[in-house]
Amino acid sequence: MSEDQLEQALVLQGKITAFVRAFGLHQPDRTPCGTPVPTSEAHAVGELDRDGPLTQSALGERLRLEKSTVSRLVSQLTGRGWVQRAERGGDGRLVWLELTPDGRRAAGELAVARAARFAELLRGIPAEQRPAVIDALTTLVDAAGRQQATADVSGPARG
Repeated sequence: MSEDQLEQALVLQGKITAFVRAFGLHQPDRTPCGTPVPTSEAHAVGELDRDGPLTQSALGERLRLEKSTVSRLVSQLTGRGWVQRAERGGDGRLVWLELTPDGRRAAGELAVARAARFAELLRGIPAEQRPAVIDALTTLVDAAGRQQATADVSGPARG
């Protein structure tokens, strides 16, 4: 890595860290929109609300979480009364997860809070800069996804 690339990497690290803190992603027990729900639970409930019942492994793939982490997450959501496990299609090996009525209510409340937070964030970005910001985030997400896919194949990354 050249000195210029290292400098750029450090600037990127600083900017992402600043964003994580400004947006509230570093607060483990609340979503960035201020709801007192861990972000991982909010993401799981959102996926189940959007697409209906999912298997536990499908939820893990969508959230990019390890099997054991998904198991703990599902236990937390079940404990809240937001998710129930069910069998479908006669295959007892597959555990399907679906929202309960309380889970659907929570998902709706989270969606409203999330929409308000993003609308507020968008208002803080000048209209003419919004497409560039969205394009930059798309590029960043794509690069992170490619990096994660490479790490999944080659093993844990250092750092």
